[in-house]
Amino acid sequence: MSAGQAPTPDAVPGIEAMFHQILHAVQKNDAVIATLKQECHELRLANASLERIVKDNFQADRHWGTSGFATPAPGSPHIRARSPFLGPSVPRIETTGPHHPSPLGDHALSAYPFRNYMDIPGFYVVIPAGGAGTRLWPLSREKHPKFLLDLTLKGRSLIQATWDRLLPLSSAARTTVVAGPAHVDTIAAQLPDLLPENIFCEPGPKDSMAAIGLAAAILARRDPDAVIGSFAADHMISGDDMFLSAVAEAVVVARQDFLVTIGIAPMHPSTGFGYIRLGEKLDIKDAPNARTVPSFKEKPDVRTAASYIASGNYHWNAGMFVTKAATLMKLLAQYKPDLASGLETIASAWDAGEEQRQAVLAEIWPKLEKIPIDNAIAEPAALEGKVAVVPSNFGWDDVGDFSSLSGMLPAEPGQPAILGNPNLVLTEQAAGGIVVPGSGRLITTLGVDDLVIVDMPDTLLVTTRARSQEVKRIVKKTKDAGWKELL
Repeated sequence: MSAGQAPTPDAVPGIEAMFHQILHAVQKNDAVIATLKQECHELRLANASLERIVKDNFQADRHWGTSGFATPAPGSPHIRARSPFLGPSVPRIETTGPHHPSPLGDHALSAYPFRNYMDIPGFYVVIPAGGAGTRLWPLSREKHPKFLLDLTLKGRSLIQATWDRLLPLSSAARTTVVAGPAHVDTIAAQLPDLLPENIFCEPGPKDSMAAIGLAAAILARRDPDAVIGSFAADHMISGDDMFLSAVAEAVVVARQDFLVTIGIAPMHPSTGFGYIRLGEKLDIKDAPNARTVPSFKEKPDVRTAASYIASGNYHWNAGMFVTKAATLMKLLAQYKPDLASGLETIASAWDAGEEQRQAVLAEIWPKLEKIPIDNAIAEPAALEGKVAVVPSNFGWDDVGDFSSLSGMLPAEPGQPAILGNPNLVLTEQAAGGIVVPGSGRLITTLGVDDLVIVDMPDTLLVTTRARSQEVKRIVKKTKDAGWKELL
């Protein structure tokens, strides 16, 4: 049939048949895709359930020691908080008295002989305080994220606990915080000893590389020999003696121009954490535990995670990095030159006055690449033998969801963990899970196990421990439905 001619009567049935064949194929593919989606969803649920079962079995079978979180936390001798939200009055941190190790840990002493927790000259602490902690919504919100909350009911928020823990090594003069403009004032109120010049306000979120790189670039100009340690504001740690020993040893290794991370001995095959592969031991004086890092591994499935633990060659990647500020900037210039150049320009204007600083930030910050520090420098540097790890065995968790939070709070046998006033929660045959009575109303449960109930004055969340990592999905749905004021 030539162009411009109408189709003949004989050709019409052939076209219709072809159309029906295409339509049938599309419908068949849609059915296959729907089946695959359902199978993937079921596999995710099965994987989460399997991980929880294996985790519980690991913790029940390990009699040689615990992370510290498995030991019920003793009562606080100070503030008996009834809510994870701290009041406006926060006690000042006294830095002149002796440091007392945390009572939460039950570890033996580290092989590294660091028991006095003395100030380390030239060591600067960097605390990135970013993110909204959406997997802990509606407890954690954009304007009041989890690092500002007291999730242990001991009267100190997570960022205050981070400050307290690291202060013996660096002093207030060498402790810095990187945060967004929405949180700067609250952080200053919670950390009254934080010097104004040591809070670095980033105009917008650009992930961990830009945040840590900004602090490194500024501190390298203030002190060319500075060694920095980056520790997230929203992690929970027990066994402060082992933690401080690991940090001190990491500083020793960092002075040899390594990018050093701290590896946490895995307590169960977690699919929510990345892993560090341990390499050969390093021959560095005063660093008996240091090893090379051949590679980093992304978050695995539960079977792969179990194989990592069985091999004994992998530790959890807690995102803690210790290195010379100048070394970090050299690595960044090698692997991400545009990002390094932008941060150096910002740092050159940082201490030149507020007006000049804001002008440079407005011009450069929006153009910076958004990328995690692991992808930007840690992974490529590991392939070139420039990364080391100090393995340790202190208790650690990034409090990534309500399931992990419930496992760290003390609970009566056969009862859920309660974050808040226990007089507001009544249960009958309801074991496991967590209840947050944040609205002041009475919460009652009957015959349901492993539930997550977060009752806030404006929002109620009900889910299960097995699906607590999926809370981000309901946060997105809430946003799409127009409830942005609740985020």
